Amino acid sequence: MAVFGVLAAALGAVGLVAPDVLLTTMGFEPVPAGARAEGDHTLVFLTASSMAALNMGVYYVLAALADWRAFFRWTVPFRLLTCAVFTLAVVTGRAPSGFLGVGLWEGLGAVVTGAALWREGRSARTEPAAE
Repeated sequence: MAVFGVLAAALGAVGLVAPDVLLTTMGFEPVPAGARAEGDHTLVFLTASSMAALNMGVYYVLAALADWRAFFRWTVPFRLLTCAVFTLAVVTGRAPSGFLGVGLWEGLGAVVTGAALWREGRSARTEPAAE
């Protein structure tokens, strides 16, 4: 959880400071300064998304530091949903193929988190009670 949080916060910060770098990382071709059409709100959306990623990253780090397992459980289905939506965006041509990595990152994170929670829960049930 902490690793995901740090990465989300870092990518959010990159999007705020250097949006073209983030666009390139996700497989989008940045539009040169001054070449955007009037009414193109790509940078506004990227700023909002980057700020959300920065905040979310901090939430994940704080939840990891607090060992807040309920939060960890809540992230699993929503990260799987994010994986499905982002993957579908690539499959339907709504997003470039480079964006598939974002969906797969979310899906892998959900599976790893779910497996870790399941394993820890199973270990806790099989360990003898302390006296």
